[in-house]
Amino acid sequence: MAFDRDDIERVRDATNLVELVEGVTTVKKAGRSFKAICPFHQEKTPSMSLDPARGLFHCFGCGKGGDVYAFVMESQAMDFSEAVEELARRTGITLKRDPKEAARRGRRRTLTDAVALALEFYKDRLKSSADAGDARSYLRGRGYGADVVEQFGIGYAPEEPGWDSLVKHLKAKGVAEKDMLDAGLATRTQQGRIRDWFHDRVLFPIHDLRGDAVGFGGRILEGDGPKYINSPESTVYHKAKVLYGLQLARSSMARQNQAVVVEGYTDVIACHLAGLDTAVATCGTALGEDHFDLLRRFADRVVLAFDADQAGAGAALRGGELQTPTDLGIDLRVAMMPEGRDPADLVSGGDLELLQKAIAESAPLIAFQIERTFADHDLTEVEGRTRALHAVASLVARLDDPVARREYSRDIARRTGIEADLVSRDVEAARSGRRTTGGPTPQPPPHKGTGRDRVEIEALRLLAVGKLTGFAVEEHHFTTDDRRRAFRVIRDEMQSHPGRPADLGRIGETDPDLAERLRRLTLDEAPEEEPDGVFRRLELGRVMREMEEVRNGLSGIGPDDPTYAPLSSRLVELMQDRAKWRAG
Repeated sequence: MAFDRDDIERVRDATNLVELVEGVTTVKKAGRSFKAICPFHQEKTPSMSLDPARGLFHCFGCGKGGDVYAFVMESQAMDFSEAVEELARRTGITLKRDPKEAARRGRRRTLTDAVALALEFYKDRLKSSADAGDARSYLRGRGYGADVVEQFGIGYAPEEPGWDSLVKHLKAKGVAEKDMLDAGLATRTQQGRIRDWFHDRVLFPIHDLRGDAVGFGGRILEGDGPKYINSPESTVYHKAKVLYGLQLARSSMARQNQAVVVEGYTDVIACHLAGLDTAVATCGTALGEDHFDLLRRFADRVVLAFDADQAGAGAALRGGELQTPTDLGIDLRVAMMPEGRDPADLVSGGDLELLQKAIAESAPLIAFQIERTFADHDLTEVEGRTRALHAVASLVARLDDPVARREYSRDIARRTGIEADLVSRDVEAARSGRRTTGGPTPQPPPHKGTGRDRVEIEALRLLAVGKLTGFAVEEHHFTTDDRRRAFRVIRDEMQSHPGRPADLGRIGETDPDLAERLRRLTLDEAPEEEPDGVFRRLELGRVMREMEEVRNGLSGIGPDDPTYAPLSSRLVELMQDRAKWRAG
């Protein structure tokens, strides 16, 4: 863009480089100059030097450097024109614009402008629309006044015939359909019609580091469907690279050198309202290395504060796929919440001190994982101590620091009563990928994933031991090809020998992999669920899936369509079935 040269220099001179860099990473005074943790590569000690007098930066670690425009372009993925506009906005300077500027603006800005228009639409619907009454009641029930709603930009996506209220609004504002789709604000039906992505949900806007709204998290108020859904992946929204509330928390994170990661949007809001303004949350995905790349720009210490039921999953961090905390350059810790309570529960219940205490007494990730592993084994028995050793040795082996490995090995020896040199040998053997202390590496229990996954896997378990024979379990109760195949094999084997559990030996003759998985299921020490409860949940899941299919079919047609009436009738039948299975 052909900006006036004088304007470019005025914006440059008016920009405070230190404040600009503080917006994305930790800056510390070093004598008469400033040092910063470089946001462009992983490092533990500051290697970026700042010269605020000349408005220049340089990283001696990765070599990146330049002026304030270069920093914005590199840190916020902008081109030069966008960087000039961004800094002009920050400094309050009005630019002389090319009349054709709007046609040449970057694609990213076009999409974030569309999201900004959607945000204002959703906020206005929440404030003044009659159909948002339930949404306002829900927010009041959480203790959110008008100031909180405004601070966090909370809105409401209406549910009107056609599910296209936002689409119509954006069209009236001149937003093209392609931009709505590319920004994740709308979707196209099988019939080719464009409709809103969200409907009848309270919406929590998600911002990127520069403060632009790039997506939403939507909470259902009533009816069917997942409790939360997020915007789809788009040019501007990547859930693995954003954290809810980071734009509000980053300054406090840098001052306190600590970030607190909670599970959901309402947990973040509760923490901020209680003064714990370093809280952020992931947006419907597991914590990943990109998230830690964001967090380490502001804080060395990251505390995971999930509720007690989720802490284990959160601490596992994708089952160990991540680098170790040392590799990530952070002090990663876990805060144990009281059983069955999350941060929002503690704040709303007046137990803020319990939350603060849990965060203050958080344990290092490895120590937490070791403690949970020991709790899963009987350390009074030789076999239990041996299995526990093999399990925790694999955890400690991931540490690159030999001093840390030695200290954890000593603690494990003390806890298990096993000689320290044997513990150290097992850790080093695990590190090199082999065992020297004898005994097989314990296999983890079958992963049961979501609620749908858990009930289907439990159903296979009960089928294999002959405890679901009196129920009409069918192939359509299972949602993956692997589970449907397992069901068919179990069914066929049991039909050939009525009244007896499945013979895993016979199954193993033709399908040894499936037989091995079924053995692990049937030997799982977790208590078996009641067969009638499992079947009820299977049926409820089947009904809910068919309801979604029918609703999708109805969303793309009108009452005059010949398929409308039978689909509507089927939906009523399914709603009755749903009520029956929910009632149990």
